Amino acid sequence: MSCGEPHETDCSEVLDHLYEFLDREMPDADCTKFEVHFEECSPCLEKYGLEQAVKKLVKRCCGQDDVPTDLRSKVMGRIDLIRSGQSVPEHDVTASPQES
Repeated sequence: MSCGEPHETDCSEVLDHLYEFLDREMPDADCTKFEVHFEECSPCLEKYGLEQAVKKLVKRCCGQDDVPTDLRSKVMGRIDLIRSGQSVPEHDVTASPQES
């Protein structure tokens, strides 16, 4: 997706990191670059608005569900492995030990 106009920050970079922007999981300087891009690029702004609306809808409809403690610990363990650069098992983190 692109409006066809040149931008300091390319549309593909913005769209590849859109969820990081939505979740504020990027440095402030990058957030500022994205905000400038949205001011210049209506297709990306439209995509941002759509994804923001979906995220709010999911939070409103599903945000009250409790996550099972064992699932949370499995996911956090996998995140720790990825962050440390260790190899990550290919099996499904949601599978119980009997299913693996």
